[in-house]
Amino acid sequence: MQEDTTREGDEIVVNVDVGPGEFIRQRGCDLAEGQKILGLGEGIRPTTIALLASQGFADVTVGGQVNAAIVSTGDEVVALGSKLDPGQIYDSNSILLQALVRHCGGCVKSAEHCPDQREQLMQAIQRGIKSHILVITGGVSVGEHDLVQAALRTLGAKIDIWRVAIKPGKPFLFGQASGCAVFGLPGNPVSAFVTFLQFVRPAILKMMGAKNVDLRKVPAKLAVDLTNEGDRPHYVRGRIDNGTFVPIGRQESHALFGLSQSNALLRIAVGQSLRAGEIVDIQTWD
Repeated sequence: MQEDTTREGDEIVVNVDVGPGEFIRQRGCDLAEGQKILGLGEGIRPTTIALLASQGFADVTVGGQVNAAIVSTGDEVVALGSKLDPGQIYDSNSILLQALVRHCGGCVKSAEHCPDQREQLMQAIQRGIKSHILVITGGVSVGEHDLVQAALRTLGAKIDIWRVAIKPGKPFLFGQASGCAVFGLPGNPVSAFVTFLQFVRPAILKMMGAKNVDLRKVPAKLAVDLTNEGDRPHYVRGRIDNGTFVPIGRQESHALFGLSQSNALLRIAVGQSLRAGEIVDIQTWD
């Protein structure tokens, strides 16, 4: 290294001991000829781009873009900035889902709100199925105003899945219409968040050509005792810091504040009991 040398006239004096081959980068020491540097379905990160550039690749073929349409439903849901009347809530689900789609690399082509009116809902669905995927939040349960499934069937959609055994998130729908993948998510925001991560996110990544579509799992030490006494696997929201997982806030499906402070999910099977100090696998999304 230059800082370990001095110059005396036309000579360079090395002031430290140097072993044979030291500070010499041999050809092929980082990459060998014929070595595979990127496989089909692997994600391209900033460091991957640098690696490709170092080998002279100016262009690479990547997976296709996935366009998403989002429809939020409900007479009680109002736009941001509006005055709330008794029994009304702001449309946070649409904002949440748009951010989640973009976070996993998708493109939001449209986002709209639709009241609980059959004809308006059918028109919104017809607009939405022009995209690769349509995500509808609310209206997929069994109440009087849950119109999504009937509207889809009227439009000729094929319903493949209706309701799933997870908590939060039982009211879930998946179907297909005119080549568009349709996801019906619950109206409660935490339920919409969990079902998006478990079902919509993998579909988007798969459509983009990704090989690994699962959420990242890391081991963590559990900070408290937890037991699932329900009849469905429970995804507990919490935070992992310094290798320890702590449940955060209220675990009800409406509780957005606790979710906003969380960065991980712990899946607890039906009847499973976990003890503080136990090492568990945590799903992370940040």
